[in-house]
Amino acid sequence: MEADAYNNGIIKKLLGPKIEYHFIEDYDSTFYRTKYLNIMTEMSTTPFLAIWDADIIISSSQIIEAIGKLRNEKYDIALPYDGKVLDVPISIRELFIKNCRVGELQKQHAKMDYLYKTEALCGGAIFVNAISYKKAGMENLAFYGWASEDFERYNRWQILGYKIHKAKGVSYHLFHPRGNNSKFSHHKQFMNSEASVFATRASSAEELRERFK
Repeated sequence: MEADAYNNGIIKKLLGPKIEYHFIEDYDSTFYRTKYLNIMTEMSTTPFLAIWDADIIISSSQIIEAIGKLRNEKYDIALPYDGKVLDVPISIRELFIKNCRVGELQKQHAKMDYLYKTEALCGGAIFVNAISYKKAGMENLAFYGWASEDFERYNRWQILGYKIHKAKGVSYHLFHPRGNNSKFSHHKQFMNSEASVFATRASSAEELRERFK
């Protein structure tokens, strides 16, 4: 799915005829990510879904592990990493783009810092059981633009008692310039985001089921 003010046809051409493509005309400069994820979820017919940011790289072995945990029906959610996200600097990013070998990233950990200085991230790359994801309310539309929806979503799943698996190993974030859709653009946006996170954390499972039904 592509959302933009004008469809130049480039992405559709790159994808080819085997990929289902949809375009939505959208003149809003703020990317309403949660809305579009929900639209794509409703369109999907597969038993599992991936919420995956384009700048996240993870080893194939971790992906296989995570998907396996969903397929054995013992988990509702599977993260293909352990919460640690390393920020890949430009020099290493350029080398990776040339060879696309995750092994080369794994050799360069000493030259990378943690993204956001935390080892407990819970977004960027997630696999979900589609039924469980929909029952939990999918994405929270209170988050408009860049926000803390990853933390709210994860907290919601925890309160609802979902079984969550985290694969052993890190994920890699490819460095990129940050525009208005990659950061809080104003204080009100930050405050609205934090309020939505705390509203979920302060709720019971019953309250969340009622709110997101």
